Amino acid sequence: MLAFLRQNAPWLVAGMLLTFSSSFGQTFFIALFGGQIREEFGLSNGEFGGLYLLGTLGSAAVMVFVGKVVDFYSPRQVGAVALLGLGVASAAMAIADSLTMLVFTIFLIRFFGQGMMSHTALTAMGRWFDATRGKAVSITNTGHQIGEAVLPLTVVLLIAVLDWRQTWLIFAGVIILLAIPALWLLLGRDRVPQNTASTRDVAPIRQWTRSEMVHDPLFWIASFGYLSPPFIGTAIFFHQVYMVELKGWELSWFASGFSIYALVTFIFGLITGYCVDRFSARALLPYFLFPLAAALLVLSLFDSPWSIPLVFVLLGLNGGGFSTLFGALWPEIYGVKHLGEIRSLIVALMVFASALGPGVIGWLIDYGVALETQFLAMSAYCIVISGMLFGVSKAFIARQARETDLAKQETSTV
Repeated sequence: MLAFLRQNAPWLVAGMLLTFSSSFGQTFFIALFGGQIREEFGLSNGEFGGLYLLGTLGSAAVMVFVGKVVDFYSPRQVGAVALLGLGVASAAMAIADSLTMLVFTIFLIRFFGQGMMSHTALTAMGRWFDATRGKAVSITNTGHQIGEAVLPLTVVLLIAVLDWRQTWLIFAGVIILLAIPALWLLLGRDRVPQNTASTRDVAPIRQWTRSEMVHDPLFWIASFGYLSPPFIGTAIFFHQVYMVELKGWELSWFASGFSIYALVTFIFGLITGYCVDRFSARALLPYFLFPLAAALLVLSLFDSPWSIPLVFVLLGLNGGGFSTLFGALWPEIYGVKHLGEIRSLIVALMVFASALGPGVIGWLIDYGVALETQFLAMSAYCIVISGMLFGVSKAFIARQARETDLAKQETSTV
């Protein structure tokens, strides 16, 4: 591992920088300002969730078309432009003075932050690495965990000293003045992909186009699992202020749990990366939702503040497995030739799910459906989907074996 880190440090750090910067467009970060935004604009939980849904749906729609630029331009170029857009969007949030501008700003932050930052980083890792893709993805994803560990308490402290608008302005300056130059320096030299040794043989696979992928039934069944954490996790973090008030917790207690979440996600992400390189992402697919189901069960049944660490440990297990697993799964199944185009659709679906979650949960809250009841229903859903993914995993593995045999036959006849 140390040799791998030394040989690939500039590219891995650049990927971490991009995933860290995606935090500014993630729901857990935006939701930290939810109370101030709702109060200043006079919005209910459902109304704010609806506006968030509108802005995020716009970012998902644009992502489908714009995301494929990573197939034509370098991660250095795409990443720098996306960071500039995120910095400008963060500054715009600091001066938003109408609902229209609020929605447009949410659209920009979600598109450049949650969308393009992670998309650029993980597409680059999928293309740059093959036999060690699991390690590369898991290390790159630590940028997410650093953001989740550092930013919540940072925001709470800054808002206590400044107001929420000045806090956004500070982050805009950090992105433009520090992140962009750092990325430009780190990616001064592009990485040449290498098929290094691994404990698992890397077989030749078919290079799918996005059009072919969307006609693959296995993709859509797998997406029921893939889209569950964005929908559910985003809803939990988006409505965290309401949930904390409902359960009688202090917001600072809950915010401190993000450090636990980040640590567990980091550790389990690295473990998952090793397992992906050892066994394949296809084989691990059915298992990643079980910790999320358990976390939802705890949130549904317990109100004690001592349940907070347990919830964040379980969410961290899910987050570490999810991020690393799916960062490696798509290139493993569909190849890397059209990976930018393929991932642009996948990221758009993820963004759509992450938008739908807060909106749906917010509307159900407004209509009197207890949050604990919703958590219980989502836990049951995760268990059912996990059962379906066992069949999907076996089908992916069987198809890969057929494609490998066909490739060997074609090679032997040449």
